[in-house]
Amino acid sequence: MAAQALDTTSERAAAPVLELKGISKNFGAIQALQEVSLTMGRAEVVGLMGDNGAGKSTLVKIIAGNFAPSAGTMIIDGEEVHFNKPIEAREHGVEIVYQDLALCDNLSAAANVFLSREIRKGIGPFKVLDYSTMYKRAAELFKELKSETRPRDLVKQMSGGQRQAVAIARTRLSDPKIVLMDEPTAAISVRQVAEVLNLIRHMRDQGDAVILISHRMPDVFAVADRIVVLRRGRKVADKPITESSPEEVTGLITGAIETA
Repeated sequence: MAAQALDTTSERAAAPVLELKGISKNFGAIQALQEVSLTMGRAEVVGLMGDNGAGKSTLVKIIAGNFAPSAGTMIIDGEEVHFNKPIEAREHGVEIVYQDLALCDNLSAAANVFLSREIRKGIGPFKVLDYSTMYKRAAELFKELKSETRPRDLVKQMSGGQRQAVAIARTRLSDPKIVLMDEPTAAISVRQVAEVLNLIRHMRDQGDAVILISHRMPDVFAVADRIVVLRRGRKVADKPITESSPEEVTGLITGAIETA
């Protein structure tokens, strides 16, 4: 019986956490995505690359529940899903960190982590915010991410790397299966880039599947396990990062290389 349970656990760990089959998206006469398929495992970082207008953000927004696909199937943990809004994607373990991070500068790190998901204490309708519990949990999340961010620090006083830590900590409240990251290393210093890349590695080590959208080739090759390239709404490459190179990816993005 124990052996059977172990086999089931192993199969679940080996099963894809995300499967996209023939995903297409039309906006009127504009076809943003054309039959894109993708399979992703747990504890895997996929670098999603392509030129502006290639369809990267559209694909991520479909996974995150912002858009419904015009055609195709999405499967999470073996279950076919249909999202009409982001809250439904979150309920299935999908979290997204947008490029602008969507943080409130005038609030503390802990307040941003728990924004719209605040913990309250009290009896019946007489409840107040439980700041001590939120500060404690936020501190635990930052420790898990090996970030020096402190729960009581104001976001407006933070570096770009610390802001990313706050946004990533917020995704960890729901114990996500899939984390989508949109240009997390854009417009920050070299030292802060290293902090963010370490955060992505820690998420992978904790079992998260991470899709990383980035124009920064060195960052993708530093942390990704696989590279996926889109061009004009079509997938033109999907391969282990160790079997590709920045030169090949540049050729795929520009069209100098048709497919790989």
